[in-house]
Amino acid sequence: MTGAPDKAKLRKNVSLGHAFWQIGSLTAVSRIVGFARDIAFASFLGAGSAADAFLVALKLPNMFRRLTAEGAMTNAFLPSFTKLRTAEGRVAAMGLAAEAQIILILVLFGIVILAEIFMPQILMLLAPGFVATPDRFAAAVDLGRVTMPYLPMISIVALWIAIANAHDQFMAGAAAPIVANICFIAGAISIPLFADDLGIFQALPIAFGLLVAGLLQLAFLYMVLSRLSALPKLQMPHLSDAGRAMWRNFIPSALGAGGMQLNLLVDLILASLLPVGAISWLYFADRVVQLPLGIVGIALGTALLPRLSTAEADEQRVDFTKALDEAIIFAGFFVVPAMISLIILAGPIIEGLFVYGAFTTDDAVMAAMALSAYAFGLPGFVLVKILQPAFYAAGHPGAVLKVSIMTIVINITGSLILMPLFGHVGLALATSLSGLIAGVVMVVLLRRSRRLGGSCLGMMGRILLATMVMSIFLVFLANFGSELRLIMPAAFWLAGQIALGGAAFLTAAFFLKAIPAGLLRRWWHRKT
Repeated sequence: MTGAPDKAKLRKNVSLGHAFWQIGSLTAVSRIVGFARDIAFASFLGAGSAADAFLVALKLPNMFRRLTAEGAMTNAFLPSFTKLRTAEGRVAAMGLAAEAQIILILVLFGIVILAEIFMPQILMLLAPGFVATPDRFAAAVDLGRVTMPYLPMISIVALWIAIANAHDQFMAGAAAPIVANICFIAGAISIPLFADDLGIFQALPIAFGLLVAGLLQLAFLYMVLSRLSALPKLQMPHLSDAGRAMWRNFIPSALGAGGMQLNLLVDLILASLLPVGAISWLYFADRVVQLPLGIVGIALGTALLPRLSTAEADEQRVDFTKALDEAIIFAGFFVVPAMISLIILAGPIIEGLFVYGAFTTDDAVMAAMALSAYAFGLPGFVLVKILQPAFYAAGHPGAVLKVSIMTIVINITGSLILMPLFGHVGLALATSLSGLIAGVVMVVLLRRSRRLGGSCLGMMGRILLATMVMSIFLVFLANFGSELRLIMPAAFWLAGQIALGGAAFLTAAFFLKAIPAGLLRRWWHRKT
């Protein structure tokens, strides 16, 4: 089979703006459902020992998931898949997918077996501070053994999502997390039914809900790929030339993704040494930051990777640069005002979202301080999500590895300096600093390789001016709207601030001509 029909098909990619709206809209729904999940988590578990134990247990499969699938595997697989489909046709590309699938299955099941056996030793490394509280440590071990089988399920799901994305079917990947969040909520809601019997193991229903979520996501993606006739076959493990090339890219990609995960691991280890609740405070603050990061950074990164891979395979450098510049403008339009809003409204956000049930006002104060610190690094986090696909598409995963090593050093150094001074807030600040520096370094490297233009600079200046107008309005509202705050529930007051702040930003952006043209075109086409 020749590659000509597939190549023609690839060139009919939807616009970046269209793909962004597709992924971002469902990601927004997923994150909103995720907030409902976190509200349920906070209400029924709070920020105590039981919550800390579950979050540590969940960290292990999540860390491996991002390392083996959502990070390294996706970034190594999709450019190789796209290049092979362009050159040799669809059959050859699906053969590569089948190779990747069987190797993932074998390796991940091996990791699960080892983790089940050595879970106590692993958690001694992940959370050394838990050793001083035997009940919390025992709960983390048991919960870790329950959640670990989630790893192969969600990793295969991530590979199948990458295949769907390669076919310009972005909706399935964006919708899959909604299933997981619903199962998580069901587990949290069921906690009161077993609370008297479970004690510190109260998170056990959530852990089992996670396994159900993995099975349902597998079933959902199975149906999607079957409909596309793109489901990889089960076969005996072997490596083609294309497979060897992909795994060669996988190694630096894995090490690069591992660097990011090592940063999170360092934060977890150090947070376990802080007072009870610190892990939970950081978790809830991070969940809020993940909303704009998911909707903007991850959505744009997901849409960019197949597009940049196609441009690189076709040697269309102009298309490559144009897509990156457009993505940065889109990101800036949403992320810059989001960063300022999260810093100014950190307290009302945490209070309005999570102060229910077991989550106290004191917990809210601690989480809000961490949120302000994380928000400071949001532009860097988003830049990394957007720019990483450019390096993978260009066949330079080693650059991501070098940046990752640099961020590890910065994060560890910053954490050791700032944690004694600011506690858990110091950990968040160090993470933000490392993210900002990583984003700036990636911009410099892409500029040097002439894969990133400068057409976005003028637009970013106008976006900053519109954000300043919004920030002045929010500060004014916070100072002179205190009487309204006293007579309104926290959630309603928060919603009002967000709505009015957003209106102020959009008004200023309109008059300053700071609204990206791609977004306007998308809106106009939908209206007409």
